[in-house]
Amino acid sequence: MIATPAWPPRSTPRLFVEEPLVAGPLRIDGPQAHYLAGVMRVKAGDPVRLFDDVSGEWLATVAQAGRRDVTVDVTEKLAEREAVPDLWLVAAPLKKGRVDWMAEKACELGVARLVPVITHRTVVDRPKVERLRAHMIEAAEQCGRTALPQVAEPVKLSALLRDWSGDRVLYFADELGGTPAREVMKPGPAAILIGPEGGFDDGERAAIRALPQAVGMGLGPRILRADTAAAAAVAIWMANAGDW
Repeated sequence: MIATPAWPPRSTPRLFVEEPLVAGPLRIDGPQAHYLAGVMRVKAGDPVRLFDDVSGEWLATVAQAGRRDVTVDVTEKLAEREAVPDLWLVAAPLKKGRVDWMAEKACELGVARLVPVITHRTVVDRPKVERLRAHMIEAAEQCGRTALPQVAEPVKLSALLRDWSGDRVLYFADELGGTPAREVMKPGPAAILIGPEGGFDDGERAAIRALPQAVGMGLGPRILRADTAAAAAVAIWMANAGDW
């Protein structure tokens, strides 16, 4: 007996669209249309998976693939919008390339919100929020997320600590060491604070420790780059919270 192939195939292109999805025709233009028609070379009848960060993920079929736009028929909801663990990544912006990587991995690992924080040793004053969001969208398209992480405007560390919510734990990676992250991280509303490449200065470290919700933690015996520390800490929290 011949097995029936899975539908839609795993190779089906997957795209985020800004417009709330409903069953019916949808016109796709711009870079997304170029990706479908020029890169993936879709043709009439080919399947496409779409998600909108609101209703979930849908299956659509290409009706017409032109040079400037692609028209699809949205036909079936494949999944509801996922429930996202309540974890923020609060991180000092890094140099171009590394901050992009950190945004991508934060999305892949399931972070709900990315907050760029400006410290005394931050080398990039104001990262481009739209650029970070674009990298997160691309990561979500690849990893299967149906809920996009939020990207906040950059905030100074002093303002972040001053306005910190009382019910959210702030785990911070302390370069001086501390209790292993796997032992202190617990489920519940939380944020992970990662400093810049040069680390927090003494005044910043004291201000963080003075916050009642702050919990210091260690990330092992080796010195990690800031982007590596962010990915490692998020992975540990997700494992402890049961997301993995």
